[in-house]
Amino acid sequence: MTLVNRFSMIAIALAALGTSMTSASAETYWQATHPRRAEVNERLAYQNYRIHRGVADGRISPYEARRLHAEDRIIRHEERFAARFDGGHISRAEQHALNRQENAVSRRVGW
Repeated sequence: MTLVNRFSMIAIALAALGTSMTSASAETYWQATHPRRAEVNERLAYQNYRIHRGVADGRISPYEARRLHAEDRIIRHEERFAARFDGGHISRAEQHALNRQENAVSRRVGW
């Protein structure tokens, strides 16, 4: 292994470590598990499970699964974005809006 390759591997490892440490320290455990945020994120996790099961069962095509996962990523991004402005929390109105979006995706997943 050349010196350049070693340096590249070390740089990538440090960058990954720095990214994970930054995101972990960005919010406290309580903020990340705030009841409203936890409810939204638990629904997203269960929906992810349902999408995977749908693909495994043949009810959902891989293409549709990618689209559903992309919509879930948008919802998760909105949840995290909203939490940045309220000390790691989301308001009831924000939770309600996120749940409506999740409901729309959930109806397309089925069962």
